[in-house]
Amino acid sequence: MPILTTTYKPNLLFRNGHIATIYSGLWRRVKGVNQKRERIVLPDQDFLDLDWSFSTKKTNQLLIVLHGLEGNGNRHYVLGSAKIANQNTMDAVCVNFRGCSGEVNKSFQSYHSGKTDDLAYVINHITTHYHYDTIYLNGFSLGGNVILKYLGETEDIPKQIKAAVAVSVPVYLKGSLQRLMALDNKMYSIKFLRDLKQKLKEKQVLYPEKISNYIIKSVKTLKDFDDAYTSKAHGFKDAYDYYEKSSSLQFLNQISVPTLLINALNDSFLSKECYPIEEAKNNPNLFLELPKYGGHVGFHYKNNIYYTESRMISFLNQISNSF
Repeated sequence: MPILTTTYKPNLLFRNGHIATIYSGLWRRVKGVNQKRERIVLPDQDFLDLDWSFSTKKTNQLLIVLHGLEGNGNRHYVLGSAKIANQNTMDAVCVNFRGCSGEVNKSFQSYHSGKTDDLAYVINHITTHYHYDTIYLNGFSLGGNVILKYLGETEDIPKQIKAAVAVSVPVYLKGSLQRLMALDNKMYSIKFLRDLKQKLKEKQVLYPEKISNYIIKSVKTLKDFDDAYTSKAHGFKDAYDYYEKSSSLQFLNQISVPTLLINALNDSFLSKECYPIEEAKNNPNLFLELPKYGGHVGFHYKNNIYYTESRMISFLNQISNSF
């Protein structure tokens, strides 16, 4: 599919990628989304919390939203998607990854960029217990990578899944890790690392035999965290093995449902490999939009509706009209 022409052009202030990223992460507020929490038990007896919100009109359409690294179902970029979905006759369910809903999860493992089995279980739970005949997927950053990998690696996609929209996705994890560890991204990597180390300390209480004080002190970079915990907890040899096997880039050619990927060219989190032009040209189901602006999940637009939210609705409407 040819690369899509973008219409996104924010005001001058938000053409700066760092301003767009920081404003959207720290100061944006989305109100008016009334969520109801459902806890589901996973096959390993761990749990996931799902935050539901509903259209005022009865609907058979559902949007499943996945957050990014150290996010949750109440982050404002997630609420923005849920709100615009509800306003357009869709119910929405915001998935909190393991350990991200305000309570430490039970198992030693948690979540990571390539962990698609939990998403598959959520989809199975919904198709089994609810009666939506049209399901859309929407993921941000890490959550977007999970969705793209799931769509590309899964041979039998449930028939209810009609389309997906992924935003600011590090489809090549090693390159994005290197970008995050660069000097211009130091303030972001410091925050991510602080949050992840706090999670590691909380998990140490449950698994002191697996997480020593020495291990926690040895974690000084994001790669250290993935070497010390992510890879060990989830069956990878090391951080680089995790990045290689979990990057969605290698699965993009196999995506068989209409999928829109929006990555800003001034996203400081993304390496050059995260703009998969050739993959989009070779897959009629992969629609790639590369706005010049937007930072990382920072597509400030108008009336507190972000460009990616408005674009998601127009894309999903286009797909639904082709059913």
